[in-house]
Amino acid sequence: MFSGVSGLRSHQTMMDVVGNNIANVNTAGFKSSGVVFADTLSQLTKAAGAPTDANGGTNPSQVGLGVRVQAITQNMSQGSAQATGKSTDLMLQGDGMFAVQQGDGVFYTRNGSFTLDAQGSIVTNDGAYVMGWKPDGNGNVNTNGQISKLVIPSDTVMPAQETKTAKVTGNLDRTFSAGTGAQKVTTSFTAYDEQGVATQVYVRFTNTSTSTTPSNVWNVAYSTTGTDDASFQTLAGVTLDYSSWTDTDGTVYKDGQKAKVTGTLAVPFGTGNSAAVNVDGLSGYVGTSGKSSIQTAQNGAPIGTLTSYSFGTDGVITGSYSNGYKQTLGQVAIASFNNAAGLRKEGNSLYSVSTNSGNPVYGIAGQAGRGGLLAGSLEMSNVDLSAEFTNLILAQRGFQANSKVITASDEILQDLVNLKR
Repeated sequence: MFSGVSGLRSHQTMMDVVGNNIANVNTAGFKSSGVVFADTLSQLTKAAGAPTDANGGTNPSQVGLGVRVQAITQNMSQGSAQATGKSTDLMLQGDGMFAVQQGDGVFYTRNGSFTLDAQGSIVTNDGAYVMGWKPDGNGNVNTNGQISKLVIPSDTVMPAQETKTAKVTGNLDRTFSAGTGAQKVTTSFTAYDEQGVATQVYVRFTNTSTSTTPSNVWNVAYSTTGTDDASFQTLAGVTLDYSSWTDTDGTVYKDGQKAKVTGTLAVPFGTGNSAAVNVDGLSGYVGTSGKSSIQTAQNGAPIGTLTSYSFGTDGVITGSYSNGYKQTLGQVAIASFNNAAGLRKEGNSLYSVSTNSGNPVYGIAGQAGRGGLLAGSLEMSNVDLSAEFTNLILAQRGFQANSKVITASDEILQDLVNLKR
């Protein structure tokens, strides 16, 4: 009878586990559990006998005393992806856990359904802070440093970036026509000072050919006030010579391939600012239809405000600003454990460290065995409904069979009570 009672209890536990799995079939990041049974200590009715010259050995006779739940194991296998389109929803494709802070404790979860609170902190639906690394003043992240809560404040402002360099590419047409005036080619770019004040800078290349003598040497002038001839100021001592020449490293450049620059090609603007102009990508060949074709680009930008952000597969949060620049806002930390199945469930899809899980090791998503991040998706439960329904039948039949053992034992006891002397 007591063996039957132990069977009822064990199969009731199995029913509880299966029911919990089925109940959480749509819980994001849920990991299913399984029940492992073991027999209890058996009663020895006859000891084993050793073999002798006269007789062979005999096995022990034991009566089992029932069943017990040996373990409730966690299945930490990967769940399927469910696209949500929400930028703060994150899914781990592989091993690892998100670290979240709730109160004074740090917990771990596979449920990446995150959002932002009023202060811009990345939080779970229960308000736990998502942990990671914050960037320094230059946007660099130290993944060996201490983790803390991640914040994406909507009022983030990127300071102005002073223009230091500009680059001119394309081709200066070297076509010579006797009797024509000096050939002039003008381009422009927008330069920014350290306060983000913009200045339109015009650069003019003037061919030194005379009416009778062709040349592929160009003078350089600049203007910050307009494009009329009187506005331009010549950069003294600066010329671009497209004759064949040999660089200091031994590289030979053919006629028109690359200019040999004489002087310092730096254009002043604003108050005490200048931009170094790179013309390595500017050639001096005969142009198509006798025309020059050049383009200019520069660094620097005005003050920018945060317009959007995105999560990379490595957990890096990149902010896009109104000035066209991007900057790292932080990086999500991923915790790995020697024995993730040894973590203790705390409810609300959270886990905590146990004595058999090992301590968390924080690292970058997609590295050192950790799964990569997929933004805009959630990890679904790894519950296999077909297996759970089968286990449900097994638990029901096991419970039913053990109840029959108790019923049969009760009937035997009743027969004993009814025996007459």
